[in-house]
Amino acid sequence: MRRADGRARRYTVTLLGLALLLALLIGVAAWQLGGPVAVKAGPAPLAAPSDAANVGLGMSPTASASPTASASPTPRQVDRRKLAKAIEKAVKGNARVSVSVSDLTDGTSYTYGASRRFVTASIVKVDILAALLLQAQQQGRVLTASEKSLATRMIENSDNAAANALWYAIGTEAGLTKANRRLGLQETTATSVSWGLTSTSARDQVRLLNALVSGDGPLSGRSRRYVLSLMSRVDTTQDWGVSAGAAAGDAVALKNGWLPRSADGGLWVINSIGRIKGDHEYSIAVLSDRNPSMDSGVALVETVTETVLNELS
Repeated sequence: MRRADGRARRYTVTLLGLALLLALLIGVAAWQLGGPVAVKAGPAPLAAPSDAANVGLGMSPTASASPTASASPTPRQVDRRKLAKAIEKAVKGNARVSVSVSDLTDGTSYTYGASRRFVTASIVKVDILAALLLQAQQQGRVLTASEKSLATRMIENSDNAAANALWYAIGTEAGLTKANRRLGLQETTATSVSWGLTSTSARDQVRLLNALVSGDGPLSGRSRRYVLSLMSRVDTTQDWGVSAGAAAGDAVALKNGWLPRSADGGLWVINSIGRIKGDHEYSIAVLSDRNPSMDSGVALVETVTETVLNELS
C-alpha cells in the first residue's frame, strides 16, 4: 500500500510539473505574440453615456458631440391693419402705391396693394441685366467689355440709350419674358412698345430682388454679385427712394424709375426697388403712379418705405 501510494504521489508530482511547464511555454509564446496573457479578465468598463442621454439628464453634451442645428427663425407678427392705415394716410390725392418687403433674416414679409400693377419705368433695367447674365451663363461665357460698359451706364446712371442696346441684345420682350420665367416672376408682362412700359407688381419685384441674393435661383454667385455691385453705386442724384429706410452703416443697393405718363395726363410714375442689409436683410419694392409731381412721388415712396421698415424693425 505504501509503494502504491508512493507511485501515486510520483505520478501526481509529474503531472503537476508537466502542467507548470506547459503553462510556462504558453505564457512565453503569448508574450512574443503581443504581450502577457491576463490571468483573469476584469469587468468590462461601463460605456460613457451618449450625448442624447446626457441631454435627457439635463447634462451638457460632450465636447465631441456634433452641434445641434439651430431652429429656423420665426417670422414676426405684423399688425397689417395698422400698417395699411399708415400707408393710406401717406397717399395724397389720386396717387396709387403698392409696397412689398421680404425680411431675408427671419422670413417676415408684408405686401400692400398686391393686386395693383404699375409700369416699371427704369426699374426694369435690373431685369434686363439679369436676362443678359442668364443668357451669357447659358452660353458659357462672361459679359464682353462692351456689355459691361452698357450695363454700368444702364444701372449706375440709368442711361436709356444703354438700356435700348441691351434690350435688343436680350431679344426684347421675348427675351425678358423667358428670363422672368426662370427667375420666378409671375406678375410681370413685357411689351414690344417700350421696355419702360413693362407692367409689374411690387411683389414680383421682390421676387427679382430675392433672386439676386439667393443661391437657389438661376443666377450664379458671380452674376448676383455683379448686379448688386452696380446697384450699390448708383449716381448720387438717384440715391433716393427705398434708401430712406436704411440706418447708418447699412449696405444699400437700389434702382429707381421715374416717368411722366401721357396716358395719365402727365402724372408721374415713381418706383424704387432695392436691398438693405444691416441687422436684418430686406428686399423691398415700392411702386407708385398718378403722382402730381416727381418730388411728391419720391416723398410718397420714401414715407411708405420708412413706415413699413419701422414697423418691421
